[in-house]
Amino acid sequence: MVRLTKIYTRTGDGGDTGLADGSRIAKDHGRAHAMGDVDEANSAIGIALLHVTDEGHRATLRRIQNEMFDLGADLATPGDDFAPSEMTLRIVQPQIDRLEREIDAMNAGLSPLRSFILPGGGAGAAHLHLARTIVRRAERSAVAAGRAVPLNPLALAYLNRLSDHLFVLARLVAAAEGGDILWEPGASRSAD
Repeated sequence: MVRLTKIYTRTGDGGDTGLADGSRIAKDHGRAHAMGDVDEANSAIGIALLHVTDEGHRATLRRIQNEMFDLGADLATPGDDFAPSEMTLRIVQPQIDRLEREIDAMNAGLSPLRSFILPGGGAGAAHLHLARTIVRRAERSAVAAGRAVPLNPLALAYLNRLSDHLFVLARLVAAAEGGDILWEPGASRSAD
């Protein structure tokens, strides 16, 4: 159990931040960018929760938010041993497998795409699309950080799958909010 009794520590005032093993990195280090983008994505999911009314979807998003903290802990843990332990949180394959099963189940009830989708389709769907794009940024940040330091490959796979999950969930929520808004290529090119 985590227990925080003091919120500010002043240890980061010089521009560095602590990692899970007690080591410190610059706040503009690639690992710190990835951790921050995961945190931002989690916050965007929290905002989406304000606009999603289906209790099953809400429970799914709350579970994902918890996993995003696990993911942040994974990214904050240096080293090249990616096995989870009692003291080390790591993203594991069953978490990715569950996202894939949920994607397949949600997608089964949706009509096939005939065009790209504009982010929108109601408040819940729009906020899920925003969360999805922030997850994509977190993935890009993690890929970039992984070029400099070892990162759990399953953490990267989780981010990739999570953006797909949020996309399909946004479509499902949009279906209840009036449907997808489809891209109409070149629709505004005429002089009318």
